[in-house]
Amino acid sequence: MNKFNKILMALATSVLTMSAQAQVTVSDAWVRATVTQQKATGAFMQIKSVKDARLLEVRSPVAGVAEIHKMEMADNMMKMRAVDGMDLPAGKVVELKPGAYHIMLLDLKAQVKEGDVVPVTLVVEGKDKKRETIEVKAIVKPLNQATQH
Repeated sequence: MNKFNKILMALATSVLTMSAQAQVTVSDAWVRATVTQQKATGAFMQIKSVKDARLLEVRSPVAGVAEIHKMEMADNMMKMRAVDGMDLPAGKVVELKPGAYHIMLLDLKAQVKEGDVVPVTLVVEGKDKKRETIEVKAIVKPLNQATQH
């Protein structure tokens, strides 16, 4: 599959990825490209849930570890830390973006290159404790994407 077809496929699936119950939708999913030997990168997207829910888990076959992270100012310093999950309020778009909540892909198995498609799995739990798994195809964008997004 050539690079153009990969991009089209990723865009088509990232524009609206729905679970079987259509409770959670994901759009604009992307991953920042890496340089050779880089072992971590971020994944970003917009998530909307029909009902109150919580993002509990993330995973991807391209990484040994995937975590939900939060960046925030503390004591005049920007700090990043892993969190156990994040709330998805009913009807509101929650944006995972650089400098805020995002997904960290750690212990990368190979370089992530512009135009690649990275599968990311999200596990969401509703108030009723029922879990759903959402499969997302995220397009890899250039290293400087944070300033372009």
